Amino acid sequence: RNVLGGPLGCCCSSPYKTGYFRDGFCRTDESDFGRHVVCAQVTEDFLLYTRGLGNDLMTPAPWYNFPGLKPGDKWCLCAVRWREAMQVGKAPPVFLKCTHAKALEYVALEDLKRFALDLDECGAAGN
Repeated sequence: RNVLGGPLGCCCSSPYKTGYFRDGFCRTDESDFGRHVVCAQVTEDFLLYTRGLGNDLMTPAPWYNFPGLKPGDKWCLCAVRWREAMQVGKAPPVFLKCTHAKALEYVALEDLKRFALDLDECGAAGN
């Protein structure tokens, strides 16, 4: 389910699939220690911020089927890193319909809503 209680939408499936399971969805299980559950549209500010903390999301890593990200790409981010970025003004916008409910264990729904690109759409659809 997504953070609004509706079905979890696909975050990104082209040209590479995102998510811990690389199926395009921000799903998780006990083996996903990073909790890759926040569907975001990454920004340059966020990419530089997370690289500065040792997690370079811009450089391709083909051995992990990871293309490297550029501003505007949609990707499943670790909930804690997204929260840290929010606290320092570097959080990228999110898609509520594609963000897993597990994110609510780390981030308040109101915080996610403040950064939501699909809030109007979600309000009209009810989820």
